[in-house]
Amino acid sequence: MEPHLLLESHLKQLGLPTFRQHYRQFAEDTARTNQGYDQFLCALAEQELAQRDQHRQARYIQAARFPVLKELADFDFSRVPSVSKPRVLDLARGSYIPAAEPILLVGNPGLGKTHLAIALALTACRQSYRVRFYNAAGLVNDLLQAQDEHRLARLLSAARKYRLIVLDELGFIPVRRMAA
Repeated sequence: MEPHLLLESHLKQLGLPTFRQHYRQFAEDTARTNQGYDQFLCALAEQELAQRDQHRQARYIQAARFPVLKELADFDFSRVPSVSKPRVLDLARGSYIPAAEPILLVGNPGLGKTHLAIALALTACRQSYRVRFYNAAGLVNDLLQAQDEHRLARLLSAARKYRLIVLDELGFIPVRRMAA
């Protein structure tokens, strides 16, 4: 078997798709610039890690179930002067997540609480935190349905795996006493 076919087979078996996709180009670049094999392997490993990180972020963003994607850069802080931009940017660093500190965004409808919540949670996904976004009424419905179907323990166990849970519209939608 030809060496490049054998190499591609090995890389496939090892689960290194980025190595497999880029090794020829990296090898040519390395030969052209007279770099050593360690440089070649290091560049391939960095590319593989970056690709895996991108895929992980995409999975976390999809698993979060955001209703829409909102970015901090798109939030108009001038519209809501009571919102501290430096404080929000500090929150975007995510130090509140490992510290398990709750963040409450309180105010009248239309101020951008949902936008900020989604943007901060999206930033957390990009920092490799598992996130789940819930509309409060949707969460209540999911919990009631899980209880009726005798799978509440499984739902709660799955929820414990998230590092950040966002509850949107908490207090805006009335719920039955049992649901509350």
